[in-house]
Amino acid sequence: MMLAIPGLTVVAPRDALDIEQAVPQIGAHQGAVCMRLLRGQVPLVLDEYDYKSELGSAKRLRGGNDALVISSGLMTMLTLEVAKQLEADGIKVAVPHCPTIKPLNEAAILAEARQPGRVVAVAENHSVVGALGEAVSRLLMRKGVMPARFRMLALPDAFLDAGALPTLHDRYGISAEKMAASIKSCLK
Repeated sequence: MMLAIPGLTVVAPRDALDIEQAVPQIGAHQGAVCMRLLRGQVPLVLDEYDYKSELGSAKRLRGGNDALVISSGLMTMLTLEVAKQLEADGIKVAVPHCPTIKPLNEAAILAEARQPGRVVAVAENHSVVGALGEAVSRLLMRKGVMPARFRMLALPDAFLDAGALPTLHDRYGISAEKMAASIKSCLK
């Protein structure tokens, strides 16, 4: 819903570092900003990747030629887990983190998605409708970049159950294990 508001910047930071670095940038930004925050205690993940938050960025945290999994917010941590799991099977997964969903860093996404032979997936803790997955798929279609295999690893367009995040992620197919299995099935 927020992506449809003209001129609105939409930010989904990953961790405490991402939030800490984004807040002053949001304060200095000319225009309205919607920031989606994690609930509960916010972990620190991106410090080990020498990460610097920048509004409008999409930064590669990990490289790989077999699959590309674009993520934002909470899903970046799970996507990094997926990449580690699949690496044990010899599958190399590139992981760009997109803390700014709107405006989307089109150049970075296109550069990653244009690499031939990759499975391209978008992982998000949001409905398949109206978020990063739709923004990426619209971009790829508009620019004529048609990956042979594309997956949206997201929540269904439905009223969802309530409960603990690990249980819900597993139920709706966005746990690290379920996402890894989905990506593996695309590679067959």
